[in-house]
Amino acid sequence: MRFISFSSGSCGNCSLLLGPSSGILLDAGVGIRSIRKELESLHLGYENISAILITHDHGDHIRSLGSFCKRVGAPVWTTPMIHDALLWHPFTRDWIGPCRQDLQAGVWNPVTEDFDVQYFVVPHDSTQCVGYAIRCGEELFVLMTDMGHATDEALQWASQATTVVIESNYDLEMLMGGSYPQVLKDRISHGIGHLSNDACAQAIPRFLHPGLRNLFLCHLSGNNNTPELAYASARGALEAAGVEPGTVNLRVLRRGVASPLLNL
Repeated sequence: MRFISFSSGSCGNCSLLLGPSSGILLDAGVGIRSIRKELESLHLGYENISAILITHDHGDHIRSLGSFCKRVGAPVWTTPMIHDALLWHPFTRDWIGPCRQDLQAGVWNPVTEDFDVQYFVVPHDSTQCVGYAIRCGEELFVLMTDMGHATDEALQWASQATTVVIESNYDLEMLMGGSYPQVLKDRISHGIGHLSNDACAQAIPRFLHPGLRNLFLCHLSGNNNTPELAYASARGALEAAGVEPGTVNLRVLRRGVASPLLNL
């Protein structure tokens, strides 16, 4: 598998997971022209997007989904509850219908010739929010973002994964000392908002296992975090668990900046 993050954060979330013959776009919160430009720089194109997975119906994850439906026409996979919300959302309502594909719960869904997918629900203040376990041959890629706290089910999936993408949204001291109104601070930090650096670090030893090769930190806040703080927190958790440097590839996925195309 290969992976590229086009952007990760409240400014927009979108990434691409590539297998031998097909690719899955993970969320669609970045402009379609920007995605095309990045794909062309890698000698890829829309034809490499065989399916789209959506985690939830907040704008930073679906802002360009209608454009992808219109111009690419790839099937859009998510839960029936999220799809029902997308039918009414102004970003998607005019285009989502013909692309709709509902994921079945508790089974592997074959979404492309390379990839099978299961979803798990995570706590977030959207219509519904899900993480994904994505299987390609012997590899397991797990995405868990926009979750107010790490659930046992999410951690169980991560404990089997070769690659984990996990939210590390905010530094608690920066959030509480910052300019956000108290109601927004509470929304972020009270269990159905986002995962802090500390909570991410506490989750890491709960899913760490010998087969984990890649650990990517996603959805960093632009106001209440820095890449350096998020990285140091996760690195400290790995070191405290006895992981030798270089054993696990730890990387921060940046806001508004594409990652390299990473071989997983």
